[in-house]
Amino acid sequence: MSENKPLAGKKALVTGAAKRIGREIALTLAKAGADVAITYRGSEEAAAETVRDIARLGVAGLAAHCDLHNPSQIREAVEMVTQAFGGLDLLVNNAGAFETAKLEEITPEQWDNIFATNTRGPLLVAQAAFPHLKKAHGRIINIGSLGGIHPWATHAHYCTSKAALHMLSETMAKAWAPEISVNCVAPGMVVNGEVDEGYEHFAAKTPMQRNGRPEDIAAAVLFFATGPHFVTGQLLAVDGGLGLG
Repeated sequence: MSENKPLAGKKALVTGAAKRIGREIALTLAKAGADVAITYRGSEEAAAETVRDIARLGVAGLAAHCDLHNPSQIREAVEMVTQAFGGLDLLVNNAGAFETAKLEEITPEQWDNIFATNTRGPLLVAQAAFPHLKKAHGRIINIGSLGGIHPWATHAHYCTSKAALHMLSETMAKAWAPEISVNCVAPGMVVNGEVDEGYEHFAAKTPMQRNGRPEDIAAAVLFFATGPHFVTGQLLAVDGGLGLG
């Protein structure tokens, strides 16, 4: 391990990393020297492009199709990655679903769909990866949300699912210590090129006077991936101070 490549020799899996924040996380880990596998559901072409970009950084890249609603696909994807890489040191549960809906209009199907992706999915991926991470004394980094800390009136199912993920992260940290460290990054408003314009007004409310960028979130993930293994059970809001009110 070198100062420039602190993750050299490590094997990482980032879920939902074909595009946006997940892609930036995957490339950041690859730049730090890790071999990086990603999962995708519908973005096959984007996933292939991300893997090519990972490989250009001189490390191994791999994409596995995986629907987080399907437990057998999750197990198969993790098995594929661990067999190809010969183990696993780092899991980043990035895949998530975001939806706007009035609280009084949220259907049971909408509620269940958000929870299946944002809360149950990370649990099932972590369970599948557990024996490999335990053997490697590895790390799990879950991607939560500022919405899991502060209520957003038109995102009740999303906020509740992320709050549950924050608690799940703490529970994992306690249950799987001392072999595995588990932490959570909670992004605020992140501009990623697809949902930018309607959210620019949040920049004026943010002490840092801008919205977040994918690289801000990736840097926080890298901190947990390379920092002391002794740091566990922590929730880090990366929001430019937006959550300060």
